Parts: sequence; C-alpha cells; structure tokens
Amino acid sequence: MRWACIFLPQLALDGLLRRLDDPVSPLALVHGPVQRRTLFAVNAAAREAGLRPGMTMAAAQALGVPYRTAPFDPRDIERLREFLAAWAYRYSSQVSLDLPHAVVLEVAQSRRLFGEWPQLERRLRDDLQALGFRHRITAAPNPHAARVLANVHDGLAIDTHALHVALGQLPIERAGLPRDIVDAFVRMGLRTLRQVIGLPRESLVRRFPPSLVAHLDRLCGHDPAPLQAYRPPDGFEARIEFEYDVESSTALLFPLRRLTADLAAFLCCRDGGVQRFSLVLEHERCAATEIVVGLLTPERDAALLFELARGRVETARMPAPARAMRLVAQSLPPFVPAARDLFETRPQQAVAWPQLRERLRARLGDDAVGGLGWRGDHRPEHAIAGPVAHAVPSHVPNVPRPGWLLPRPVPLQDRCVRILAGPERIESGWWDADDVRRDYYLVETARGQRVWAFCAVDDDVPASPMPDRLMVHGWFG
Repeated sequence: MRWACIFLPQLALDGLLRRLDDPVSPLALVHGPVQRRTLFAVNAAAREAGLRPGMTMAAAQALGVPYRTAPFDPRDIERLREFLAAWAYRYSSQVSLDLPHAVVLEVAQSRRLFGEWPQLERRLRDDLQALGFRHRITAAPNPHAARVLANVHDGLAIDTHALHVALGQLPIERAGLPRDIVDAFVRMGLRTLRQVIGLPRESLVRRFPPSLVAHLDRLCGHDPAPLQAYRPPDGFEARIEFEYDVESSTALLFPLRRLTADLAAFLCCRDGGVQRFSLVLEHERCAATEIVVGLLTPERDAALLFELARGRVETARMPAPARAMRLVAQSLPPFVPAARDLFETRPQQAVAWPQLRERLRARLGDDAVGGLGWRGDHRPEHAIAGPVAHAVPSHVPNVPRPGWLLPRPVPLQDRCVRILAGPERIESGWWDADDVRRDYYLVETARGQRVWAFCAVDDDVPASPMPDRLMVHGWFG
C-alpha cells in the first residue's frame, strides 16, 4: 500500500457550494448553448425537489421548483484540482494530477511523519471536510489501481496480496475502460474485471487496441508507468465571483474567510508564510479596488489572516458595488514558528503579542503601532527612539534597563533600600550642552520594588548611594 487516491465525484459543484453562505437551498450548475441549457450537476436539495443532471432547463422549470443556477466552467475544475494538489503536497512530495477527477499521492514515505495509514487517512478526511470537498479515499500498491478502486469503494486500503481480488470484483463499467470496449465486453457476456483479466492475452492483443492491455498491466502493477509530479507554484491567487452586487463590507466577510482559509492551506503545503497580500475588489464600471494587507513577520494562521484582512476591508471605501473578490499573494517568505514554553503559562483567552500587534495595525493603521529602537547615545532619556516601524536592532546594549522610564527623574521616597547592582557610570552629552554625570544603581525598596536610580557626580561632592541622594529614573516590572 504505497499510493492513495482522493476521488472528487462532484468537484465543480463543491467549488460553487463552498463559496455560498447558503449552500442548502436548491442549486444547479447549467451548461450548453443558450437555446438548450441543461443541468450539469445539482445539490442535495435540488435532487430532493426532483431535479436531475442532464435535465433541460425547460423541463426543470416545468416542475415549478424554485432553484438557483450558476454557469459551469470546465476551467474551474482544473483550478480546484490544482489547489487540492497544492494542499496534498503538505502530506507527500509525490503528488500527481494525471488521473482524471482525482488527486493521487505517495503515502509510504509519509508514515514516519503522520503515522500509519488510519491516522493519515483521518487527517486527510478532516482537512477535506473543512475545505468543503466531498471525496472518496482508497489506498493501493500503485496509483492506477487506487484510482479505479475509488470508483466503487471508499475507505478501502489493500496491499499487493489482496490487489488482484479487489480488482477482479470491479464491474466492467467502473474499471476505467473506454465506453466502446465496455460495450464489447458486455456483448460477450463479461461482467467483472476478473473475467477480462482471465482472457488469453493473445486474444486481447488481436481483438482490442493496445491501450487495453497497457491499462490492465498498469492496474495489476506489471507496468509501473510514471506519473508527472506536481509542483506547487511560487505564488497564490484565488477568485470568488458574487451572485449579486455587494455594497457592504459585512457581505464580504464570508468569501473573505474562504479565501484566507485557502491561502493558509496553500502556505502549509509549502511550509511557508505570507508577509504581504492584496485583496482586489472588482467592479463593473470602474477600476478595481486594491486593499493591501501587510504584516511585520510572516504568518500562516487562517484565523489571524482573516482578522487582519477583515480590519482592512471594514475600513476600506468602495467606489461602486463589488462583483468579485480576488486574493493575490506573490511574496511567500519562509515561516518560522514562534518559540513557546513546554508548559504554557499564558491564560487561554490571552492573545500572543505578535497577533495582537498585527490586529492593532489592521484596526488603527500601519503608522499607529510601532516598536522601540535605540540611538547611539548612552543617556537614557536620549537612547530610546520610538515609535519606529521596524524591530529593535541587534546592537542593543546588554545591560539591565527598566521597562518603565520616567519622563523626568524624581527623588526616591523610600528610605529603606538595598543596593543590588552598581554603580554604572554614565557620563555623556558634552557636545549638545546637556552634559550628564551619573552613577546608576539597581535598588530594591522595602516593598520589594526594583528601581533604577542614580546619584549625580560632582567634582566637589563625591558620589554616594545614600537614599536621600538617589533619584528614581525608572521602574523594573
């Protein structure tokens, strides 16, 4: 059991349903010329109402059933298959789209990371259900057998010894053969694939095209025909077209959540992150509106990406109703997870600082939130530069400094103190007429508070760390 097949029975319909906020109402995909439109696929509610694939729209309207329609575009199927191949790349480095209506991936090398096949299968199903795709999953020694078995089975996992038995039980109609060859076997009285495999090979070669024998050899594993390996692209782009004009930002939240969730799934497959992406709102009679979402560090959490994009969308102004939304991410730098403690001491409801920082930037603007930097000055009141947009540089002095620096020093009121460290002489500022000469101490007060205090240095009066001479310049947390 080396290959898994994810069969997608109604990919086009699932791609439409996952974009709708009301997927349970009757819905049908239609195709064909305008004079004779037919139903290509219907959802469960439409099927219960009597609609069937292949029915003409005139016949469907004669039933008197209210239902929504959407045009079927074959290109949507390929785009969705490529998206699912990128998602499957998270679980295997060998993914292929060569087999129709399915994604196949090699899973033998993935067991060390994801566990045995039952655990890996459960993870695949959970992800597909969260993404909104109906599926059937089978596993077999080769990808061609796994694909054919997915026509009639779901959850089947077999090894080499059981492969011939499982293949032999397949009906001729579900064995992946061309329709004309299937009809010929049916006229001969053959019903299962076992009967076809048992025929003399010389007879099959003489009476049928060479592709039949090649197909049987691939199913049985006699001809390990290579498949073209899928490679995920360097960028991500997804688009959702609306059924009606959208004028409020509230109506944009559902498609926005779907797009950011797809982006997060794509980033996980690449083991990367995103630091900048754009939301493009398409309008009918004016230029598109571009909303840029920038982050200070690469991220790939779906909930965080949605919250950041939501803050930008809610504050953006649309010149006209939106007809579609497009998410474009071209810069995908490596993602480095934040280091965390083995035993998390932070409350469950608390938000990590990087996420809180990004949410504040999305709500208040890029210039409203910044960090602190350092200037090349030893004087504490001149050393801190802020707020700045970038992180603190690496040349920060490796000396204890308080997190709370007072605007101006004040006398120390507590007379019962204990010197923990010091003195640290700071003598600077002669060039700008703000010369300071101080000896700094780390002081602990009677109530256990830690203070950064100094006493002035004078040539006539020697420095002394007596409590009545200490000036508080900062407090340690």
